[in-house]
Amino acid sequence: MKERLWNGASCELMTSESGKIERVQVEGLDQILGVPVKVLDDGFVRVIDYMGSDESIVQAARVSYGKGTKRVHEDRGLIRYLMRHRHTTPFEMCDIKLHVRVPMDCWRQWIRHRTASVNEYSTRYSEAIDAAQATPEGEWREQAAGNRQGSQGLIDAEKGSELSRKEAELQSMSRQLYEHRLQAGVAREQARKDLPLSTYTEAYWKINLHNLLHFLALRMDVHAQLEIRNYASVIGHEIVSRWCPIAWEAFLDYQFEALHLSRIEQAVLQALAGGNQDEATRLVTEFGLIAHGPDGLKRNRERSELEEKLKQFNLPIPWLR
Repeated sequence: MKERLWNGASCELMTSESGKIERVQVEGLDQILGVPVKVLDDGFVRVIDYMGSDESIVQAARVSYGKGTKRVHEDRGLIRYLMRHRHTTPFEMCDIKLHVRVPMDCWRQWIRHRTASVNEYSTRYSEAIDAAQATPEGEWREQAAGNRQGSQGLIDAEKGSELSRKEAELQSMSRQLYEHRLQAGVAREQARKDLPLSTYTEAYWKINLHNLLHFLALRMDVHAQLEIRNYASVIGHEIVSRWCPIAWEAFLDYQFEALHLSRIEQAVLQALAGGNQDEATRLVTEFGLIAHGPDGLKRNRERSELEEKLKQFNLPIPWLR
């Protein structure tokens, strides 16, 4: 038996005397195997099975190099190199199968990621799960003014209380109607049609690490809907961090918490770093990010994103002077 420690997580590579390699085990992930991790009011995520680990990523990458270069890089350095330079295939050597319980409106966004194998609970074969996500009175969000698909701020508590009460009434009435139809002999596939999108569904979701990290990059982002962001955060911080801690660290460093600069943004930054604010303004104008209307600068999303990056570096935004 050979044992290595990966940032405190024990990962064992079992080898018998005959040279047979047995299943990789990750102690930190085994501790929560099959244990539901609560999300929202009645949802959960739990690990059903997994294959591979940080060790598997390294093993797959070194097949390309050959035995002669086995010790050219330390394992952590190699994983970080792979992530930094977007060599994705070694991360596909790790798979995980999750059992999730999630509201249907949230599941609609989840299932759009077509890089997983999915088997969902069927309300044609079985009765719909008798649970719906309830919104606490202090958690109703306002529509974002500048983002058609996002939210910002909260509805006042008094109005929120009324909204939560009416939500509970609707969910109760729709469930009663559903059960009445079943008792009347209506087919399950038709009886379900008026159930709200807040109704919980369940699914088995199997995905490789490369595609899972892509899912997390999108769904942990601050612009993602809060409900699916909660699920993504649990999967990332509670599960992937235990399963492949080195790959998870590299993902945070080089993807999720990294700052990406376009060719245009690099040119503007170079001008500002050289103290040439007029040149930065000229470049932004030349690249088509500045246009004037009767009320001043017209809104431009690409320019707004550039301005946010400049603020992070405490750099001036000369075209706003």
